[in-house]
Amino acid sequence: MAAIDTAYNYYLSTYAKQSTSRYDSHKKSELRNIYNNIVKINKDSPLYKIRHSTDVQKFAIDIKESARMIKNVVASLTDAEEGIGNAFQKKLAFSSQEDVVSAKYVGDNKTSDNSDNFFVEVKQLATSQINQGNFLDKNRLNLRPGSYSFDLENNASAYEFQFTVNSEDTNYSIQSKLAGLITNADIGLNASIAETADGHSALQIESASTGIGTNEVFLFSVSPQGNHNSMAAIDTLGIDHVTQEAHNAVFLLNGHEHMAYSNEFMLDNNFELKLHGTSSKDNPAVIGFKTNADAMAENIQTLVDSYNSILQTASKYSASQQQSVMLYRDMSGAAFAYEKSLGNLGLMVEDNGEITIDKDMLTEVVSAENYEERLSVLNDFKNLLNVKANNASLDPMRYVDKVLVTYKNPGKTFATPYVTSIYSGMMMDEYC
Repeated sequence: MAAIDTAYNYYLSTYAKQSTSRYDSHKKSELRNIYNNIVKINKDSPLYKIRHSTDVQKFAIDIKESARMIKNVVASLTDAEEGIGNAFQKKLAFSSQEDVVSAKYVGDNKTSDNSDNFFVEVKQLATSQINQGNFLDKNRLNLRPGSYSFDLENNASAYEFQFTVNSEDTNYSIQSKLAGLITNADIGLNASIAETADGHSALQIESASTGIGTNEVFLFSVSPQGNHNSMAAIDTLGIDHVTQEAHNAVFLLNGHEHMAYSNEFMLDNNFELKLHGTSSKDNPAVIGFKTNADAMAENIQTLVDSYNSILQTASKYSASQQQSVMLYRDMSGAAFAYEKSLGNLGLMVEDNGEITIDKDMLTEVVSAENYEERLSVLNDFKNLLNVKANNASLDPMRYVDKVLVTYKNPGKTFATPYVTSIYSGMMMDEYC
């Protein structure tokens, strides 16, 4: 169980906050095909045991996530209806004031004209509700030992929280206990401790959501139960005081005022807008499309970055996982296969396999009249890279150090389902 906890904790701390894309969703037929490929690989693979290493779980997860990033980038650059020559012309949005509002185009290339610019003026950001308690001496205890309770209500439900104060507790330990209790309740609230330099601390509760409905007064409220101890505890802690009210985002779109509950929202199902700050008076941000040359150069940069990332993953674990050299050879082989042709575009394949971009040379290529013909090698490189990333994603365990036990009987192979689950369940411990 400890090994599984380690794997999940690493995944959550490293990748859970990354945003997902529409390319992470799959049809039933695609999932069935993935499953069938995993079973086929499993039938032909020998029986092995994983060598114990503190890095093995992290390495397998990093391989899987690096491969997923490559596959998503390739998917975003592929549009069969427009033909392979236009793969790198995926439209990219720009904002004239990135510090105020940023934009990402998620629509279809065929549905919007590059001249469809619009103006956004941010008047107010969406905010969360914050309750901050009283600052108390961290090393003292202002509550009498005993059992306490209070009610916490949001717009959907009401909850009762109970806690115990012992004689050896301090104000800080009680605040920390309540912070964990509230956050771990998973009711859309995050609690933390605010501290001052002179040794005082306060319990702070913040709503995970922002904005507030027309008929709503608060996102959450804290109130004591109807007894003296409860009222005295809340009065001492002060967590029923609202120090920041929730507000909606207010912005002007082409001069017309709109509101949103969050600072991130979709516009016409084509643009993802993210508000970062307020605009100066009568100075709206212009949202539009980058030129074809700029868009192509940035799309190529994104593909190169995803390729370099998986090579860096192999290099990162080269000391602890000797089999990582297989990952390096598989992925770098895609670049070395087209090294000369990529160099003619300004994509220089270094000795370690990573690609650096000569931006001036690349800009000249994508601005030329015959850019489609010259970029055709990039489509070949992209497709080969996708095949290799798909293989790594199906069986990341092939690249970790392991002990071979026995080969399957040729011609009489069969699937062993528990081997298939080695990655998905991270069933690796010191006894392997």
